[in-house]
Amino acid sequence: MTSKAAPGAKTVRVSEPKESALEVAARPTRGPKVSAEALAAGKRLLRAEATAVAKLADGLGDSFERAVELIVSCADAGGTVLITGLGKSGLIGAKISATLSSLGIPSHCVHPSEAAHGDLGRFRRCDTVICISFSGETDEVVNLASILRQDGLPIISITGAGGQTGREGSKASSLERLSSVTLGLGLDQEAGEPDFAAPTSSTTATLALGDALAVVSAKVRNFTDEDFKRRHPGGTLGDLLRPVTEVLRFVAGKNLPRINDDRTVASALEEASKAGRRPGAIVLSDPKTGRLSGIFTDGDLRRLILRDPSELHRPIGEVMTKDPRCLQEAALIRDAVRMVREFRADEIPVVNAKGEPVGLLDVQDLVAMRLVQD
Repeated sequence: MTSKAAPGAKTVRVSEPKESALEVAARPTRGPKVSAEALAAGKRLLRAEATAVAKLADGLGDSFERAVELIVSCADAGGTVLITGLGKSGLIGAKISATLSSLGIPSHCVHPSEAAHGDLGRFRRCDTVICISFSGETDEVVNLASILRQDGLPIISITGAGGQTGREGSKASSLERLSSVTLGLGLDQEAGEPDFAAPTSSTTATLALGDALAVVSAKVRNFTDEDFKRRHPGGTLGDLLRPVTEVLRFVAGKNLPRINDDRTVASALEEASKAGRRPGAIVLSDPKTGRLSGIFTDGDLRRLILRDPSELHRPIGEVMTKDPRCLQEAALIRDAVRMVREFRADEIPVVNAKGEPVGLLDVQDLVAMRLVQD
């Protein structure tokens, strides 16, 4: 770019600033366009994986029940559920192990190759083992199962077909023959075949089956929300499992006046204002029983004034929202989030076992916790 100058003056050329290497690398780019045929292949694969999981659910029976019994017996006896698999089966096993642990069933993974180099010391007679191999013939997994079988450890195997292909001459795999119980996925090929033989349906179905084993085992052991909460104190999940009373900013008798529904609207507003910063609603009680009878929101007040200002002198019980949805004081924050999402409630009264108001939950408290969006 050349600058304009007076006659006789030197011309100065100003160079454009150059982009740095980082700026060039950060410049948005688009790769090759995805064809309609390729997109259709993705849809077919997802449908095939969904079908594999649905078929697996329909086939749950005695073998699944026996596997759950082995897991529960192991946990009740103070044992550990050890999971082994090679490659992607090992990665899926790690997730299953993490789910079991989060549900109160001690578990960890053992690499089948490392087991022969000292990690066999992780296995105890009170433990149960889950071996994952799509073919049921993975050398490292079969060799480990053979050693553990000699030591008398219960073995649950998860294989692709599980001897259930229905093909003439089909027989149990090596891993099956070493196992106490086998859970077959009912698959003889992956969703990506014949184009690709990469693990797809098998890993998805194995993951789903592992979740089912973990959850059902936890139910059999009477694992509760309180138990789950103790293992998940942090993050969003931990927040959702906290009692709703822990986050109440407006508490009855402190900064939330107890107001009877026989007061006029004007006097109820005056009483509510004495608490200083008030919430976006007034919680009202039956003067005879003390039970929650209604709620009067700022929106109700706005509509009342626009309709007829003289209605400020009516009993608030005649214009309030009667018998509003509320939460019990034993409820968890996740219950409040569910109510906000389902009913679009901005203020939720919280009551005790007698139905008396103990506080008011403002939706902004959940927004501040990033549990719902404003």
